[in-house]
Amino acid sequence: PPRPRSRCCTCKRCCCWMLFSVILVILILGILAAVVYFVFKPKVPDYSLDAIKITQFKLGSDDTLSTTFDVNLTATNPNKRIGIYYRSGSDLRVLYSGTQLCQGSLPEFYQGHRNTTQLSLNLSGETADGLGLLQSLRTQQQQTGSVPLDLRGRVPVRLKLGSLKLTTWKFLVRCRVTVDSLSADNTIRIRESSCSFRFRL
Repeated sequence: PPRPRSRCCTCKRCCCWMLFSVILVILILGILAAVVYFVFKPKVPDYSLDAIKITQFKLGSDDTLSTTFDVNLTATNPNKRIGIYYRSGSDLRVLYSGTQLCQGSLPEFYQGHRNTTQLSLNLSGETADGLGLLQSLRTQQQQTGSVPLDLRGRVPVRLKLGSLKLTTWKFLVRCRVTVDSLSADNTIRIRESSCSFRFRL
């Protein structure tokens, strides 16, 4: 007798409908993304490191290096129809040769369309084996006449498209900075500075 095929046909129909549904959803999402792109024309925010002043750079009796940086940072939102909500919980760090010197955070604020905001930030921290770090800094400065620093930021944001607020994203900012020296009570000269940016959910 012939084998029943009804169950096999039903399974094939279910698989076809599932595949069709997935393709349809992907197609709709692609169309929506294209519409959003052409309507809002999103542009990547721009960040620049303008000035650094060291207000504390002191080696303690326990070989701990205490550091405080006053940093002036400029954030630019070039978008015509997209606003940016900078949320609480951001994290900024200054590192030398992979060793963290100090850390701080951005204030919570809203940045409107085509807006440039200047921020004054206070970053502080303590580093173990401060004597070894100071010796490494002196050697670096004597050999090259400069000190390379790394500013890294992880900033939670919400984008506002028109009146629609999207879910929270994370801006990942990294600035590679070359300064002339590191010493307390001194506004150090920035010789080179370049910042890169990416985001993730």
